Amino acid sequence: MSHVDVVRAAFAAYLAQDRTAMDRLLAEDYVFTSPQDDHIGKAAFLEVCFPTADRLHRQEILDAVPLDDEQVCMRYEYELTTGERHRNVEVTTVRDGRLTETQVYFGGRFPQG
Repeated sequence: MSHVDVVRAAFAAYLAQDRTAMDRLLAEDYVFTSPQDDHIGKAAFLEVCFPTADRLHRQEILDAVPLDDEQVCMRYEYELTTGERHRNVEVTTVRDGRLTETQVYFGGRFPQG
């Protein structure tokens, strides 16, 4: 599986709320950073961030491209159950078929159209 495939599989596990699959895809020393979460570990990510998919109406990956031998950049759009639409970018590091780090850069609201 390519690094891009691993990142896509993690997104699919998140949307399906498949914690077993996500646990297998995350390295034990996984680190997650976003504007709301500062370098939290795997356990905190699975407890705090992972169970939030129910707020989504839909989510679509727009781009997923390798940046180098370990990093994948992904841009995606999602619509909340409230109707608000947003776009974000994530840079994820993959080693030995598992995510070791994700850095999320939140975008703003994205208009309909």
